[in-house]
Amino acid sequence: MLFQTTGLQAFFEGLSKLGALFMLFLGVIWIIYGVHETKRRGSFKKRKTEDWDFKITKFLKILTYVGFVVGILSIVAGVGALMYDEPPSVAYGEIVSYHRNIFTCIILLLLGFVTFLKPANDLPMATIIGLLISLAITFLVAMMIPEEIIGAIDEFVDYKIVLGIVFLILFAISALVAKFYTAGFMFISKVFSWPPIAIIVALLCLIQGTLLLTAGISLI
Repeated sequence: MLFQTTGLQAFFEGLSKLGALFMLFLGVIWIIYGVHETKRRGSFKKRKTEDWDFKITKFLKILTYVGFVVGILSIVAGVGALMYDEPPSVAYGEIVSYHRNIFTCIILLLLGFVTFLKPANDLPMATIIGLLISLAITFLVAMMIPEEIIGAIDEFVDYKIVLGIVFLILFAISALVAKFYTAGFMFISKVFSWPPIAIIVALLCLIQGTLLLTAGISLI
């Protein structure tokens, strides 16, 4: 089975043991999001402006990409902990038990997903999703087609050109479809981008991550 593959299993198990660290990463990212949103809106509670502050646009763009990656890795850490019953930190394993912490798993999955969706506000999300899907499918197609078929195609046209055409077609279709489904995701990310919620989320992650790493305990 897929998850019995040694390399993939080691990847999931390795990240699952870093759950507490990813909690801190999420906390730092969402504090910065909260501070930026407060400055951009001109208020901690109200939205007064739609425009980005030009001086921090590049910084926020970089942060958004970092959040995109951290969100994915946090999801993997949460899934890995649930699958392999791994503790979120060494201290937690030594003090409480060498088993997963359900509360941490839930936070990693939920906030990892929201952090992964945050670029829906700042980046062309449909394009990113379309690119990832088309790359994945093209890779699978290239791996699964038998050598005999590849040889037959090469007699008429370069096989790489065919793969390139397949990629472009898949990219156009998947990006178009993704565009229709990202509206709901954007609403979720906007809710969490409201400064009070962003700061609460950040503090929760920082407190939970710190407790897991230093004291070996969990809030719940």
